Amino acid sequence: MCDEPTLKTIAFGHSSTREKFGLIMKVLAKVYKLLQTDQVATKRDLYYEEPQLFKKQTVLDQLVDEIACLLEVPRRWLNVVATSKGCLVGDLTFSGPDAEQVDCSQSTNGVMVPTLVDLVDNFESKTARFILVVEKDATFQRLQDDCFAANMQCIMITGKGVPDVNTRLMIKKMWNALQIPVLGLFDADPHGIEIMCVYRFGSLAQSHDSQSLALPFLKWIGVFPSDIKRLHLPADVVTALTNRAVVKCRDMLTRPYVAHFARLRNELTLMAENRQKAEIQALTRLSAKYLSQVFIPTKIKHGDWI
Repeated sequence: MCDEPTLKTIAFGHSSTREKFGLIMKVLAKVYKLLQTDQVATKRDLYYEEPQLFKKQTVLDQLVDEIACLLEVPRRWLNVVATSKGCLVGDLTFSGPDAEQVDCSQSTNGVMVPTLVDLVDNFESKTARFILVVEKDATFQRLQDDCFAANMQCIMITGKGVPDVNTRLMIKKMWNALQIPVLGLFDADPHGIEIMCVYRFGSLAQSHDSQSLALPFLKWIGVFPSDIKRLHLPADVVTALTNRAVVKCRDMLTRPYVAHFARLRNELTLMAENRQKAEIQALTRLSAKYLSQVFIPTKIKHGDWI
């Protein structure tokens, strides 16, 4: 829960909030029906039941999140879930929501994270030494092409950008069951570091459920802003930060959790001062397999993480 939550009043008697009050009651009725019948629906399902009423998917999404916050419960306890977009691969088996056995080592493109993660159980791995969280699907697929998960004896998972709730829950359940390190690979830019912070510290939108969604055990192995100079990345793969991106860096520097991590604070400060950023893909300019065969193994060997 937030230490200082923002409170607002929504009432039928107030003309400015009357419409939203009605929408909240409508969604509450749908949630009540789901709970009474022990059914589960995606946010997309709820929206398309009455698209003319909600007008936009984002309106319905916000209403569901506000109801979860109001009731002080995780959204999934309302029997409302989001369609999973996460993908994982490696030496991992688990029992899916329908009790089916899923083997993540048998897929070349990866296995989709189940929508009903709460019902996933019986995680087992014979060889995995760590879990690697990869920011983007393109990098995930590139590492898979290099047989990284098999060669490095690990489990790889990606949220394909900003992670959904199911991907973060899946990582937490894997860590609880396997008790192996969780490492994170993200771009050396404000957006990549923001995504890393969503994984590690939780998101503002889901702050009421941060205890079950935040992954404080995740270690960021790069790409760091300081890696740009250290690795002598070519100038044509290093991009200048926009004024807006610099403001984003400075905004992140004001967040309370950044004060507790000196290296994180230093990396953000360096990026703002140098006004430079680089994506993970920039490492391929050093060699085609530099990321999988040199960068990540070296980071792990020397414990170079934040």
